[in-house]
Amino acid sequence: MIGEPRSLRRVWGLFRDPATSEKRTLLAERWAGLDPALRLPGQGLGQKATGCGATIGIQPRCDFACTGCYLGHEANQTPALPTAAVLRQLDELRRWLGPKSNVQITDGEVTLRPVEELTEILRYARSIGVIPMVMTHGDNLRRRPGLLERLMTEGGLTEISIHVDITQRGRDGFKAPKSELELMPLRGEFAAMVREARRRTGRPLRAAMTLTVTQDNLPQIADVVRWLVRNRDAFSLVSFQPLAQVGRTRRSQRGVTATDLWREVSRGTEEFGLAIDGAGPMHFGHTECTRFVPLVALERPGEEPRLFRGIRDEPEDVAVMKELFEHGLGGVAFRDDGPLEKSARFLGMVRTAPGWMLGRVRRWIGARSRAEAGMPLSRLLLDGLRGRLRVDSFTLTSHHFMSPDEVQTPVGQERLAACVFRLPYQGEMVPMCQMNADGVRERFYAEISEGAAPPPEESLLPVVH
Repeated sequence: MIGEPRSLRRVWGLFRDPATSEKRTLLAERWAGLDPALRLPGQGLGQKATGCGATIGIQPRCDFACTGCYLGHEANQTPALPTAAVLRQLDELRRWLGPKSNVQITDGEVTLRPVEELTEILRYARSIGVIPMVMTHGDNLRRRPGLLERLMTEGGLTEISIHVDITQRGRDGFKAPKSELELMPLRGEFAAMVREARRRTGRPLRAAMTLTVTQDNLPQIADVVRWLVRNRDAFSLVSFQPLAQVGRTRRSQRGVTATDLWREVSRGTEEFGLAIDGAGPMHFGHTECTRFVPLVALERPGEEPRLFRGIRDEPEDVAVMKELFEHGLGGVAFRDDGPLEKSARFLGMVRTAPGWMLGRVRRWIGARSRAEAGMPLSRLLLDGLRGRLRVDSFTLTSHHFMSPDEVQTPVGQERLAACVFRLPYQGEMVPMCQMNADGVRERFYAEISEGAAPPPEESLLPVVH
């Protein structure tokens, strides 16, 4: 079969090196570039991941008029970049992030771009080793039945994020919602859409939900969390984004602190047996920027799920995480792997550190299964295989963007230096908060409008992968 030798070589390569040398090199570069004060045991940047990226200029226009928008008023008059320029951005992002790159296909509302161009962009991203996630308000998927399936089958889309909250204006049937509770039917509609798209195409689709958090919807965050936990088969990740005063955000709106946000998140998870008391040991970049809490869910038929932290703020959990990084396995990523690739990568981890994987890690998981789930690991696995127990994951995150005033402070400058979320501009990878809060986006849009945004020479170099 055409391509079979290459596939077998790839599987063998993952067995020999489940993280890949390219990823380890880039991880080492990120680690070396971090402030030593941030090189903590749970620091993901430089140990677990090389960061995240996003496109810009792909489609600045949006058909919504949200009250908390990070784009300026000039966005709707800014033309979209030609497809070739977007592909060059993807090349730059691939060089910066390496294989299994996390790249958001975003700007204004990217589904307003002609579908043929969007699918071409998605296909190219995947061809160079990027995992693209389309960021959207989702209404064009509602208006155009079959669009999501087309992005999956023609573009190879495997990840999507749908933004739903009360700051949005212009959505069909939900013009000016006052409470997140009014939007629960809409969330149900999107969950059904995701499930149906998977069923119709027979392809995987990982879906996330994002929402802007303000003083107005903070009291309903616990309700959103409960809904998401019960619908984690559709949306396995949620990103809460406290409002920042940038772009055309209404000055009358106010954001929330991380403490207030996570108090409400914990009110939601407590119903499933877990109080989230603190951010936990894992973070990416500066500790003020991101909170990342992966959870494991166990659910028996007819019962509510029970939640457990993937990594607790306990000495043994932190030690196991530290040992993972020390064995050079932090860069291992299973997302988008096929069954053979997953098996080869896992066996490669065992081959790399057999005593640790089969001894230390197995004992740690077994002890947690007995102590938290109330059963030995063997029974948990057996019940899962028999369909008597559903075992899956759900991830809670929050991203705390800065206002222009915050960016100019000493702490703001520290946060920019440690930023994990960057965009390509003028040959550099610019932090998202600098793009949004320091006038960079406005300059770039002006250059597009004036036809004066040629790609830097280095972006024309071939991608090595």
